[in-house]
Amino acid sequence: MPAAMPLTAYRTRIALDAPFRPAPAISARARRSDLVRDALRLLADDPAWTRIGLRGEEAGRVDDARARRLLRAVLTVRAPGPFPEETTRVLDALLDSERLARPLTDATRLPPLAEEFPHTTYPAAGHTVLWQGDITSLGADAIVNAANSALLGCFLPLHPCVDNAIHSAAGPRLREDCHTVMSLRGGRAEPTGTAKITRGYHLPARYVLHTVGPVVDGPLLPEHERALAASYRACLDLAAEVDHLRTIAFCGISTGVFGYPRTPAARTALDTVADWLEEHPGRLDRVIFNVYGDDDHAAYVHALTEGTRP
Repeated sequence: MPAAMPLTAYRTRIALDAPFRPAPAISARARRSDLVRDALRLLADDPAWTRIGLRGEEAGRVDDARARRLLRAVLTVRAPGPFPEETTRVLDALLDSERLARPLTDATRLPPLAEEFPHTTYPAAGHTVLWQGDITSLGADAIVNAANSALLGCFLPLHPCVDNAIHSAAGPRLREDCHTVMSLRGGRAEPTGTAKITRGYHLPARYVLHTVGPVVDGPLLPEHERALAASYRACLDLAAEVDHLRTIAFCGISTGVFGYPRTPAARTALDTVADWLEEHPGRLDRVIFNVYGDDDHAAYVHALTEGTRP
């Protein structure tokens, strides 16, 4: 695997260790629908509108649900770059309000695999969790994003990938940090099997770990398995460099549009995490395997229960 850019090369540049403080609130009583309209008005002249085939002034003639989708689309396709102060304040107020409105799941209260699957032979069952839900609502210290090699998030409006979901919930500062990191790399693509870390901004998680998993377009090969294991190890190694990071949640790296078969991916994830925890006893309190769909959940259940008595 290629050598990764060390955390020391960008930690200060993205203020990784500073708590995120949103811009001063506009009004605690501001309705989310009004904040959406204000954001669209302030972004009416942004070049991002041309990328979705609309003009900014058209947003004022749609209903509230459509207006929020348009705002998400504009922010998804918008290139990295600072916002005017008023726009930042409105977006911070909106995203913070949306975070507070989502049900929060406390990662420390989730039952470990040892309780969920009492007959499993999985060696790390006491320190790992299988949880099905929305990773953007999970209160872990860090969540893992399945990124692409540009590491700037998904630019497809409303695309249903985890990369898009995480960037949309975290807000535009996440793309800014990723752009800073990639600029320090000279614009070169992020190698498969490495990881970077940023703050989580409007997510409940304080940090986001970004990793590029392997693309499987054809038969699953040993090099795919090695690359996927490297992504998991890179995230865990990087998390261990942040002293107060004790809980981490993995999404299903590479199992979406990257085409990695779900059950083999689950086995690699389980094996890699168990080996790492054995090599680093006590470093992490909890590792969560987050799944969203039923087929993803079934893949982990199969991997955890195969060969065990009922």
